[in-house]
Amino acid sequence: MEPATFAFRLNVLVRPSATATKTIRIPIDVVIHPKNAAPPHLPVMIEAKSAGDFTNVNKRRKEEATKMNQLRATYGEGVIFVLFLCGYFDAGYLGYEAAEGIDWIWEHRIEDMDQLGI
Repeated sequence: MEPATFAFRLNVLVRPSATATKTIRIPIDVVIHPKNAAPPHLPVMIEAKSAGDFTNVNKRRKEEATKMNQLRATYGEGVIFVLFLCGYFDAGYLGYEAAEGIDWIWEHRIEDMDQLGI
């Protein structure tokens, strides 16, 4: 992506594991390439999550971890993948994502996106 561009629901090519030779496509909700990014800077990848109760998020928390592992296997440790959260997410969910190296931004603190350089 060129600097100062973005895309919604972008399919990103990844390797399913570090040893895989074939690639697959995974959807990323929002991909933003910062305006001042210098090559080979990767874009910021954001996954939007909304939950009306604690039950559903804990059933789906492995999905984000899988995406993060696939992104790292393909693009390295410099991948910036964050969750944009709205609703009910308990400490168990947040701890699981943090253990996978995934950070999050709450919808009521959208100004925290400034820290991503976008």
